[in-house]
Amino acid sequence: MEPILSEINSPADLKDLSWEDLDRLAAEIREEITRVVGRNGGHLSSNLGVVELTLALHRVYDFSKDSIIFDVGHQAYTHKILTCRREAFASIRTDGGLSGFPAPSESCYDTFVEGHAGAALSQALGLVVGNDLLGKKSRVVAFVGDGSMTSGMALEAINNAGDVGKRFLVILNDNEMSISRSVGALANYLNRIRVGAAYNELKQDIRAVLKRIPKFGPTVEQVIADVRDKVARAILPGQFFEHMGFAYFGPYDGHDIKLLCDTFAEIEQLSLDKPILVHVLTEKGRGFTPAEEDPAGYHSASPFEHHNGKIVAATEGARLPSYTQVFADALVEVGRGNDRVVAITAAMPDGTGTIKFAGEFPKRFFDVAICEQHAVGMAAGLSKAGLIPVVAIYSTFLQRAYDQVFHEITLQNMPCVFCIDRAGLVGADGPTHHGVYDVTYLREFPGMVIMAPADAAELPLMLRFAVGAGRPAAIRYPRTTVVESVAGVECAPVELGKSALLKSGSQATILSYGVTAGAALDAAALLEREGIDVAVINARFAKPLDADAILAAAARGPIVTTEEHALAGGFGSAVLELLASRGVTCRVTCLGVPDRFVEHGARSRLLAEISLDAAGMARAVKTALAAGPAGAPVRGLR
Repeated sequence: MEPILSEINSPADLKDLSWEDLDRLAAEIREEITRVVGRNGGHLSSNLGVVELTLALHRVYDFSKDSIIFDVGHQAYTHKILTCRREAFASIRTDGGLSGFPAPSESCYDTFVEGHAGAALSQALGLVVGNDLLGKKSRVVAFVGDGSMTSGMALEAINNAGDVGKRFLVILNDNEMSISRSVGALANYLNRIRVGAAYNELKQDIRAVLKRIPKFGPTVEQVIADVRDKVARAILPGQFFEHMGFAYFGPYDGHDIKLLCDTFAEIEQLSLDKPILVHVLTEKGRGFTPAEEDPAGYHSASPFEHHNGKIVAATEGARLPSYTQVFADALVEVGRGNDRVVAITAAMPDGTGTIKFAGEFPKRFFDVAICEQHAVGMAAGLSKAGLIPVVAIYSTFLQRAYDQVFHEITLQNMPCVFCIDRAGLVGADGPTHHGVYDVTYLREFPGMVIMAPADAAELPLMLRFAVGAGRPAAIRYPRTTVVESVAGVECAPVELGKSALLKSGSQATILSYGVTAGAALDAAALLEREGIDVAVINARFAKPLDADAILAAAARGPIVTTEEHALAGGFGSAVLELLASRGVTCRVTCLGVPDRFVEHGARSRLLAEISLDAAGMARAVKTALAAGPAGAPVRGLR
């Protein structure tokens, strides 16, 4: 049979396909997603699970006029393929290619950029209310995963939506997992709802029979509608959504395209002036056996290849451990040595590496679901009780708990360690996931200690130091493989606010923060070949700074600060503030992430683009030396 996918150029091409052709198309889309993700890496399990559901939505609705909001956008690959981006799909997550998340800059079919969980219901409610005020007649669909329903923001939106009472459609994509398995009371509640699937199948069978009764079928069905709904409420635990002001339908088989299309079409015929929730059961990783068996492992997959019928990582055997793995091992060691250490994560035990701690100390591990605010608030309570909480959250997600870090932790000087993973440029995931603001939003809090390891050896030392600090402390580290040792020697002990000299020099100083130290040493080697003698300092701390080392560097000559973080309010800003407070005049060039959102792409290219590679740092030193020792500070080259 001829392939179908190659003939699909827009959602309109779905309208006339038979149910059999739609099933064939779903299989072809799965093959294409698996092929492309195998080459580029990307979110595999979640996308394989929603192929039929996405096809059904695009068959019934016209999202060039209606609006679909994905929560989160890592399940939108089928949507991208169907919405005039099929030929470009092979470029997803690559330099200059399609984003791995919805992007309105790419297509009118994408409503918002969506990379964080929990926001879609709020956005959908605002959009439907706005449309109503402006007299616009279009449908709004929020495509929400079961894990996102554990988010506090989602629950706030549910509460408000029931009160506002405006009609919009919520698709609850329930695959029994978010990234790792969903946890919490709401997840358990959804499990109970799944038990009612058999009743819903019976209900569908009864409706099908009634419709076949000549003349009386529709009338009889209408007569028993109220009875059916009352029975459903009594038998099924979907009452939560009903009590919150939603009309609840489901759960339905999320891989039965005809059933889904019929359901959406029937709902559109109902005169309901309230939010509607359709509960759909899907299988994460469907159609690709490795992802079905390990959906968490293939949630955000690295490139992989087929060898002798087996799936292996494309770079297997060549990769060093990641900083996440180093942290995971260090946390277990710290936990063994101190039984007051507990670990908290927000639905990311695998991604943060805390799963290893959980395996050894299950009673001292807490996965609080997609609830970063609650995670930090709970950490405050654990700390008050006399424990030492280690809170492991990605930099981009810790932003959501800003107020809790302030009010629950730093204001009350609660001993708590924030281990901030994915700090810096994350590469292919792009601007929704780049972790480049944490130093800024943490540095302003009195009493907060902020560290970053230059290499793998420093991370365990910093963790042990932070656990014993007796105050709020944060350690940031990137999503990349480790540099084993920047200086090739054993690390000096970590002391509060003390830097480490990596290379002496007389003409200028590269003052590096975090993993930029390796490139700084390489830059110094490049400059040495040109007869330029540059010192390299591993700052270790963004707060408190090593004032003595920085003032001594200013006395030698120009300073170039390097950080994989936003320039605004970051480490370089802290250095400038210190020098200004001491009345020291020195030419300072700050290298870091400029005042713009950095798009997705290869991490190495992105770093070179903002002069955080060795060549860029060497260039900055030569520019500063050529400008002379005096003059106003230089705030960056790009």
